[in-house]
Amino acid sequence: MMLRYLAYTFAAIWLLHAFWPSAAHAQAAPAQVSQCQAIAEALPQATFASFTPAAATKGQMVAGEVTITYLGHSTFLIETPGGVSIATDYNGWFRPSAPPTVVTMNKAHSSHYTLTPDPAIRTVLHGWGEDGEPARHDLVVGDAYIRNVTTDIRSGAMTMEHDGNSIFIFEVAGLCIGHLGHLHHELDDSHYRQIGRLDVLMVPVDGGLTMGAESMSRVVSRLRAALILPMHRRGPPIDAFLDMFGDDFDKSFATGASVKVSLRSLPSKPLIYILQGV
Repeated sequence: MMLRYLAYTFAAIWLLHAFWPSAAHAQAAPAQVSQCQAIAEALPQATFASFTPAAATKGQMVAGEVTITYLGHSTFLIETPGGVSIATDYNGWFRPSAPPTVVTMNKAHSSHYTLTPDPAIRTVLHGWGEDGEPARHDLVVGDAYIRNVTTDIRSGAMTMEHDGNSIFIFEVAGLCIGHLGHLHHELDDSHYRQIGRLDVLMVPVDGGLTMGAESMSRVVSRLRAALILPMHRRGPPIDAFLDMFGDDFDKSFATGASVKVSLRSLPSKPLIYILQGV
């Protein structure tokens, strides 16, 4: 465990020196370099160790803490330490109390996007491209770095539409947070390389509208995130998804719709955490 942690730390330090020569330069012109992807490529054989939860006083704020709230269907609200708010698979139905700074969308179904978002939303990111080209997102918004990895989706007559879905990845407070969107097929090695390391994973558990529980469980097991947040549950009970995972994963039901997470508070053993409302 200690060796893996040290390998991760040394890789992070090396990347910071390589891509951010000085803090002043980083603030003046943020380098759009994925730490989650680069560290995974720098240490391809490493198994990344999760951090042990820190003992914190009840109610005390942890530096670098991100709040994730389940709003409904496949929409989560991610709130960064710097005040940026991001709503995933935003369809206009499940809205936070104030317009988010950024929304991401996927067009597999109307419940995952809207073409008439609130004009108060500053940044709208479509998971699909235009004119047959895949969507390419690579941007910094406040203290969040946002990128995407495209996948195919089913379309009419059970054909596949290339690059119709995006796995959005949010890098904030040292965390790598991934949202699988409306994933319709298992990922291949090129997808996993593009995604890199994930600490938090938002995964659909509908049992067939996206993929069957067995196929989805293989994707989750390969990504090996420390915190796994189910979403998009329709039809089968959540237990059908949980039963796909053995003792290598912990499972827990939350008493609320929100979870606060930081590098220090990530579970040391992968945890499937079902937020209230799922």
